Amino acid sequence: MAKIINEVLFKGYQSQFIQGHEISLPELNADQIKDLSGDVNGSTTIHYVNYSLQISKLHKFPFYTATNVDGEMFKKAPRKDYWRKDPRLSKDAQWGSELYTTANSQFDRGHMTKREDVQWGDTVAKALYAADSTFYFPNAVPQHKRLNRVIWRSLEDYILHTESKVNNLKVCVFTGPVLSDENPFFVTRVDNSEVRIPILFWKVVIFQKNDGKLYRVGFMMNQNKLLLEDNIIMDLENDSDLYMKFKDSETYQVKVPLIEELSGITFSSAIDIYNDERSLKLILNEIEIDPDLESDDLDPKDFLGFTIQNIVL
Repeated sequence: MAKIINEVLFKGYQSQFIQGHEISLPELNADQIKDLSGDVNGSTTIHYVNYSLQISKLHKFPFYTATNVDGEMFKKAPRKDYWRKDPRLSKDAQWGSELYTTANSQFDRGHMTKREDVQWGDTVAKALYAADSTFYFPNAVPQHKRLNRVIWRSLEDYILHTESKVNNLKVCVFTGPVLSDENPFFVTRVDNSEVRIPILFWKVVIFQKNDGKLYRVGFMMNQNKLLLEDNIIMDLENDSDLYMKFKDSETYQVKVPLIEELSGITFSSAIDIYNDERSLKLILNEIEIDPDLESDDLDPKDFLGFTIQNIVL
């Protein structure tokens, strides 16, 4: 049975989430705006609980998702995977199980807005409802099962607990695939249609430091090699920069203007922390915590149980 959407809770991303600042939704370019799908009410911005997205009519994947993360109001809740299409959108405007269960689909339903990021609210019930709202197919993009997402999924938490304003723990996260006509085709036709599988993913995090100013950082990863190795995509022998950047499946820190160039999307202004032309490969290091230490003696990183080597914040 399909779940009923609670429009009261489905308010989506809030631009004034971080007090005293306006962090707008990303701006698409002219071609992307023409390619937007709308819901039954004609809105091209689709709102969920604590996040919103805009979806491509041609690719049937999101251009981006925009998420408010509140670390202080996070609630623990059991995970319940229930993927379904969004009834507010045409069934033909979004890929569903027909893509993820067909022949040669050795990839996951990759969350753009991750479940834990929106799993917050003033009650456990609201947090659980928010987490459940990430299981609509417009929030998913095919991602190879062996794509190294350990660091990728940890970036928001790391920034929350090490850099965001004390006693605030709020960040805004923007995530998406690079939707391009240069993306390779999936080897299997779906509903008699060719599907271009995104190979590059990006993430931009905007947060407030103790000086009260907004800062932003960007990250990218590439799944092209993994998809080719498992014969999931066709090899187009393309020498485009889209394929040559970040050849392995690791997470790299990059400057935000590079993400804007590759994605065609413009983000809210903030102080760019990383401006190097080179890309930094990030490495996760686990921390062994002394059980005899009091919580007041712990560094914020110790609560997480890991550090991220090479990250510039």
